[in-house]
Amino acid sequence: MINRISHTFLHVLDHDEALDFYVGKLGMVLSTDADLGTMRWLTVRFPDQPDVDLVLMKPGPPAYDDATTAEIRELVSKGAGGGLIFHTDDCRATYESLRERGVEFTQEPVERFYGIDCALRDPFGNPLRFTQPPEGPIVVPSAEELQAQQA
Repeated sequence: MINRISHTFLHVLDHDEALDFYVGKLGMVLSTDADLGTMRWLTVRFPDQPDVDLVLMKPGPPAYDDATTAEIRELVSKGAGGGLIFHTDDCRATYESLRERGVEFTQEPVERFYGIDCALRDPFGNPLRFTQPPEGPIVVPSAEELQAQQA
């Protein structure tokens, strides 16, 4: 029976730069760094979440041919690859702490119906968000209410 996610993949264009960002700046820890001959298996995780690994996957063989690799690299650099939403207990404090470490954000913390969140891109273009959930239950507004908030 399938019962949980153990790994999720994110395309990166350089493994060492990815390690510097995800470990050195975001505070994740190295889980696995293995040379498999045909590829480097590189995973990171949060210290308090040892059962979920983020695979930092560089597009290329054996998973992709040259043409597909070029297309993926282009999509990632445009921000059209995958993305992640990270949980935080304090979005504003996380934002300030990461800015001090040199992380550039594309959106400052904003209050929304689902909590407080902010946006950034990793060095390759992947969209990332940090979200602080609200104190109580999430109440999803109607489409009309959302449109009124954006006006």
